Amino acid sequence: MNLYAMLQARADEGRPVRAGLIGTGKFGAMFLAQVLTTRGLELTAVADLSPDRAKQACRNAGWTEERIAATAFVERGVELASSDLVDVVIDATGVPAVGIENALAAIEHGKHIIMVNLEADAIAGPALAARARAAGVVYSLAYGDQPALTAELVDWARASGFEVQAAGKGTKFLPHFPQVTPDTVWEEFGMTREQGHDVNPRMLTSFTDGTKSAIEMAAIANACNLGVPKAGLSFHPCGVDDLARVLRPRSAGGVLETSGVVESLSSLERDGRPVFRDLRWGVYVTFQAPSAFVAEQFAYCHLTTDPSGTYAAMYKPYHIVGLELGISILSVALRGEPTGHTRWFRGDVVATAKQDLAPGDELDGEGGFAAYGRLMPAEDSVARGAVPMGLAHGVKLLRPVARGEVVTWDDVTPLPNDLTMQLRRETEALAGAR
Repeated sequence: MNLYAMLQARADEGRPVRAGLIGTGKFGAMFLAQVLTTRGLELTAVADLSPDRAKQACRNAGWTEERIAATAFVERGVELASSDLVDVVIDATGVPAVGIENALAAIEHGKHIIMVNLEADAIAGPALAARARAAGVVYSLAYGDQPALTAELVDWARASGFEVQAAGKGTKFLPHFPQVTPDTVWEEFGMTREQGHDVNPRMLTSFTDGTKSAIEMAAIANACNLGVPKAGLSFHPCGVDDLARVLRPRSAGGVLETSGVVESLSSLERDGRPVFRDLRWGVYVTFQAPSAFVAEQFAYCHLTTDPSGTYAAMYKPYHIVGLELGISILSVALRGEPTGHTRWFRGDVVATAKQDLAPGDELDGEGGFAAYGRLMPAEDSVARGAVPMGLAHGVKLLRPVARGEVVTWDDVTPLPNDLTMQLRRETEALAGAR
């Protein structure tokens, strides 16, 4: 609650916080606009495979030619991470292997790393965070993304003395969405192919088929030490007025198999009707009163509760993506604190067949035709030898996998023991730790 005052003190001293951005896609482009109006925060370097494209993104965000000329533009994130021009590195590439490489470079050179790249975090976030701690730098999720905002709500609840029942986000989801492909996603998402001419259909598919929700829920579980439903995410239809009633344990009349878990909600009823006061763009936490006295105070404070008055909810209806990223940058630079820190390995995102797959078929990655990402308890995924969704690209099947079944390492050709695989093995070794 004091970040702005701390930042202004730095600005008055002539010591601005210096950030470097890797990737100028949608998230990065939104931040490019906000840095213009944040005194004391400077974006001193930008990395993109096409520096000319990055410069155009800056122009689109309102940058002057003078500001562009004063900023370093490079092609590779590792070059930015090693630069003396930056204190905080932001990876917004969305490519797992690249994100892991960039994070390691930042840690090696003593830079804090903000991981917008949740795909990389899902594969190896716990191992990367452990390496960052050992090096004395901060590994953080990105404020503006739903996992960091959810982690903030969980922290608020626990620091206030409440037992967290569930935490997560809302999205648009129906049971058949996991079979959506880049060819069929348009109608399900609610736009025509012509309307989405500048939208990447694979990205849209990942948001629709449940993969992106699984990745985000894994990030929350691993940052907050929360459990993962054994059967995966339910995407139960639920609006904000019913959060406390629905997201309580089954033993108390809710849908949770146990307390202290992540869960994603749908903004659609199962018949396709919109949920009343849905939470499609927001995040939530449900919590329990520790005593009858506190339950009475819930009523006094007019919280929406379950019928017993024991369970309540707090939520944030929106997230504004890269426009909020400055909170993470300032938190790690000025306080040395992450906005969500991947410390545990509780949830994993595993490749699951969208259709019957035969030997010789190839997994084509996130948002593709062959598989989608399902959330699974990390202990179970490691025990089964499940293939992480982030590594299920360009991999051929050795034996058939039926639709809806998890793809295992025994089902596919071996992957090279590269840097990404090494970090993955370090992460898997953390499964089961509390």
